[in-house]
Amino acid sequence: MNSPVRIGMDTSKSVFQLHGVDENEVVVVRRQFRRTEMVRYFERLPPALVAIESCGSSHHWARLLQSFGHEVRLIPPQYVKPYVKRGKNDAADAEALCEAVTRPSMRFVPVKSKERQAACMLMSVRERLVSVKSQLSNAFRSYAAEFGIVGAAGRQNVNALIKHVLEDETLPEMARELFRFQAKEYAAVEARLEEIEAKLMRWHREDDVSRRIATIPGVGPIGSTMLSMKAPPPEAFSSGRDFAAWIGLTPKDHSTGGRQRHGGITKAGDSALRSTLIVGATALLRHIRKGRHKPSAWLAALLERKPPKLVAVALANKFARIAWRLMVTGGVYSQPRAAMPA
Repeated sequence: MNSPVRIGMDTSKSVFQLHGVDENEVVVVRRQFRRTEMVRYFERLPPALVAIESCGSSHHWARLLQSFGHEVRLIPPQYVKPYVKRGKNDAADAEALCEAVTRPSMRFVPVKSKERQAACMLMSVRERLVSVKSQLSNAFRSYAAEFGIVGAAGRQNVNALIKHVLEDETLPEMARELFRFQAKEYAAVEARLEEIEAKLMRWHREDDVSRRIATIPGVGPIGSTMLSMKAPPPEAFSSGRDFAAWIGLTPKDHSTGGRQRHGGITKAGDSALRSTLIVGATALLRHIRKGRHKPSAWLAALLERKPPKLVAVALANKFARIAWRLMVTGGVYSQPRAAMPA
């Protein structure tokens, strides 16, 4: 039997489905392997092209197979789906991967190094802690409201509310104990979040790309760090618009018959990165309304004819385009006199 030259591999925790073809497109491998069996199989196999769906642990398997001499390409799941024939099972998915990797216009996900994977993990841990902190503060406010205690809005006022509740001696003893328990939990999460953010800021200061992106007004160190960590190499995009489309900040296109019909943004790509850029744009617009920042001619004209939320998304799109330009050409951002660059 001929050795496969191209293999589609559908991954899971312990079972791996392989579909391989030889140079004549004849199927020579179609079987399942356990985890250790799959590793031994690729160790003995001559170098081949391996297609894996980009998902959890896919970067680990890509690095491992590359160390065996194979060429590995990661494909986004939404690009594999059109090649799945009738029925949905592991064998059909592996066959679809084997077919999709041959398309000349197919887009691939760059394989992350261990160092880049660790950096992305740092950002993910921060996102999880921020979510837990918000959950705890909302729960504490809800419980306090049940006893008629209402604090000022804003996360900066949560600690003041906690202090006020803990000092209220009119509450039942059980309620006071539970409030103290939640206050300790909130303080512990805050401490962990501060520790993670300190690590993140050290990473930001040591990364040249992140520092240069942070010079864009409204992006900030968190947004610039996320762009530097999570974005593929800028050379993978032909323009800043393609980069913004990867993040999901371009309109959905429903055009047909020569008529252009655009909808809301696609919301493709990384949702955390996209929302961070939009939040940064919203903060910049707030400073503009308060007179703390002078808008460019482009932004001032947009604010006159469009609602603020739409302007924030358009400004986030502009952030993405400028960030791509800085990643490609180097240098830092400088505010133009007449209008923001396209």
